[in-house]
Amino acid sequence: MLALRLLNVVAPAYFLCISLVTFVLQLFLFLPSMREDPAAARLFSPALLHGALFLFLSANALGNYVLVIQNSPDDLGACQGALATKAPCPSPSTHFCRVCARVTLRHDHHCFFTGNCIGSRNMRNFVLFCLYTSLACLYSMVAGVAYISAVLSISFAHPLAFLTLLPTSISQFFSGAVLGSEMFVILMLYLWFAIGLACAGFCCHQLLLILRGQTRHQVRKGVAVRARPWRKNLQEVFGKRWLLGLLVPMFNVGSESSKQQDK
Repeated sequence: MLALRLLNVVAPAYFLCISLVTFVLQLFLFLPSMREDPAAARLFSPALLHGALFLFLSANALGNYVLVIQNSPDDLGACQGALATKAPCPSPSTHFCRVCARVTLRHDHHCFFTGNCIGSRNMRNFVLFCLYTSLACLYSMVAGVAYISAVLSISFAHPLAFLTLLPTSISQFFSGAVLGSEMFVILMLYLWFAIGLACAGFCCHQLLLILRGQTRHQVRKGVAVRARPWRKNLQEVFGKRWLLGLLVPMFNVGSESSKQQDK
């Protein structure tokens, strides 16, 4: 339990450090390298378009990250007495999280990177957080590949060029042909790639569960759920204003879960 509580503190700090490093690299390395193009127009320069797109992705990722923490699932005090007597909770979707030390309704899982439980209140923001984190990491990887290709004069036309970049760069780094800053960017390329794929896979898996009207806790416990149309399951999580939530970080306005919380 002590290890889980320690991970609950280290994982958010790790995510914030990666976000800060990504922002610094974008601001001080990738954007200045794009501004060096003399043929670029001032109004629609690559640096301006790149900066606007990265700002949009990172603002949505961090905005939904904050909303996941802010809109944490409510503690169901009614189940605490049942847990004290080791009796089951009234609803099969309720679960007692040992890390948070509280009972949450429609519990999905505990996310260590947010240090919070994921339930009915913040499921929408969690899915969007995974989506935009994946897009921001993969986009940063593409920008980093363009930077390394220009600085080290490396061609990535061959499909295996990215896979052989790390071992080749390590040998060149110890021989002095690659600078420390360039080696750091190369290491970040693989980290962005890994985080981007992991978040994309987790987002797709979470969307599949939402379409089925299930949570990870229910799947793990083998709890059967009644069959409902997939459109109704999506509307319950994302609400009727789902398009606005894709563009701007916001709470579950118009969703069924938010209406139940208001009641």
